[in-house]
Amino acid sequence: MIPVVVAILAPALAALLGLGAGRRFPRLVVPVAIAGSAVAFLAALVLAARAISSAPLHDRLTGPTVPTGTFPFGLDVRLDGLAALVSVAVAAVALAVQVYSTAYLKGDPRYSSYAALVSLFTAAMMLVVFADDLLVLLVGWEVMGVCSYFLIGHHWEQEGARAGAVKAFVVTRLGDVGFLFGIFTLAASVKSFDIERVQAAALHGQISQSTATVATLLLLCGVVGKSAQFPLHTWLPDAMAGPTPVSALIHAATMVAAGIYLVARLYDVFLLAPSTLAVMAVIAAITMLGAALAALAQDDIKRVLAYSTVSQLAYMLAALAVGSAGAAAFHLLTHAAFKALLFLAAGSVIHAVGTNLMRDMGGLRRAMPVTFVTMTVGLAALAGLPPFSGFFSKEAVLAAAEHAARGEGPVATWAAWLVLVTGLLTVGITAAYATRLWLMTFFHEARGPVSPHEASPAMRWPLLVLAVPATLLGAVGLRSSWLPGWLGLDESLRPGAVTAALSVLLAVAGAVSVALVWRRAPATDPSGRLGRFRPAFARAFYVDELYDRVAVRPVRSAARAVLWTDDEVVAAGSLGSGRCAGRAGALLQLTQRGNVQAYLTGVLAGIVLLAVGVVTLT
Repeated sequence: MIPVVVAILAPALAALLGLGAGRRFPRLVVPVAIAGSAVAFLAALVLAARAISSAPLHDRLTGPTVPTGTFPFGLDVRLDGLAALVSVAVAAVALAVQVYSTAYLKGDPRYSSYAALVSLFTAAMMLVVFADDLLVLLVGWEVMGVCSYFLIGHHWEQEGARAGAVKAFVVTRLGDVGFLFGIFTLAASVKSFDIERVQAAALHGQISQSTATVATLLLLCGVVGKSAQFPLHTWLPDAMAGPTPVSALIHAATMVAAGIYLVARLYDVFLLAPSTLAVMAVIAAITMLGAALAALAQDDIKRVLAYSTVSQLAYMLAALAVGSAGAAAFHLLTHAAFKALLFLAAGSVIHAVGTNLMRDMGGLRRAMPVTFVTMTVGLAALAGLPPFSGFFSKEAVLAAAEHAARGEGPVATWAAWLVLVTGLLTVGITAAYATRLWLMTFFHEARGPVSPHEASPAMRWPLLVLAVPATLLGAVGLRSSWLPGWLGLDESLRPGAVTAALSVLLAVAGAVSVALVWRRAPATDPSGRLGRFRPAFARAFYVDELYDRVAVRPVRSAARAVLWTDDEVVAAGSLGSGRCAGRAGALLQLTQRGNVQAYLTGVLAGIVLLAVGVVTLT
């Protein structure tokens, strides 16, 4: 279990050193940050090797117990096959981001804090991956949220970065309220925060279906927020205001994947709640199709990839909904590779042309051959084209939905059919927006005012390295015997011939339709052919505007009312009482002028008044 501790502590120590001594010793910032991620990556590789060679792997390190007054929690970590493979994805993306950032943010005055926060973010995700206690997992979960706030708002002098950071923090915290109560519900039922005991209780029927339904629905609130699923998905596109390496870090295998990973870790509990699985299926269907349509009309290259992430995460949630944690985990791993590749490649493009807008790009394939080839690999994997990795992981998800639609899954057949049909439609739309991005960025003539150039070696090498798993993980999918048995991807989860053929045909149709539109007018945006639907797609169906009217404006009005009450009632009352006291004091002051004659006159006048009163009363 030493590699587990190393994988968590190495980036954490790098973060502490960076935050504590980064400004004093700026030359140490880069080697410390890269060393922390590199050590974590090596430790994760050791764990993955153990997971593959010693399957099924299950190990546990019990730490000190912390009393809480009710149920104690333990600083325990757990190692199994899923945790080992996910840790490799997290560490690999973190290392690539740290190396890439040395060139992308070269000369940034706040680079030391940036690198330290990336390291802390990595350590927090590693804690989520290996934690065997719900409260310990919650610590990593929340530290990631805080780090994401600072990283998205790295360029805090820009209004968009500040707004995106605040929005990400508020929306994810909104989901975390339900997440926290879900943890308490499970702990109250099992009398423990221990994940292993919670899973065992679910397997042995010690958790009732009603309790499981309430707990999982509450946990789903946090999952929906963290993994950017409808209706709490709106923060992720706005998080693109942060530096591009941060976008790669958040979107690939770390923060947004944490919600999917949590459901997989507590999957036996979720299987006790068919109603929750049905809700997950509906959320996944709405999210995957809606986000794909939104990506089809975005002009900002990073926002296209952001909505793509939302849609791909919905595939993972859909796999969990129809009963295949293995398919969800497989797509999580492949998505980590090709989405990190896509964001870093997009960063190279933005760095070269000085803009995020695809309408100002074009003709980059000759000036940036490495970026062109690697991004082509990432887009092919995203579109689900064989033999790239995304094809096989998507097919595993569709196969799970197909089996569930035949009544072989834990969810209702209508929900499985919803996932299957929506998943197939999304395949075609994904290929369409991936082709649009590819053509507008790399083909025809350059439309920007800047002469493009290939990225520096520190930015190129991460692209070349990430292109390997984006391609070869698909080769792993060719033979299920190459996959660990505990992943649950056996021959029974192979899609039917009709489903597989339909998936490929839809992907090809989506790509070809955009290519034909582009060929007729290569200087224009193919999304213009969407007609009256384009504004709705570009604004992501006006969900943000709806939230602004339903939630933001009423809250602001209420805040203004509270401010007015504080100023005009509370403060005015306090000031008024002070003024009255001051005036009363001024009147009393008139009687205290230090004039002895006036005092004697007053005393005599009082005596006369008393005498008159006595005479009158008697």
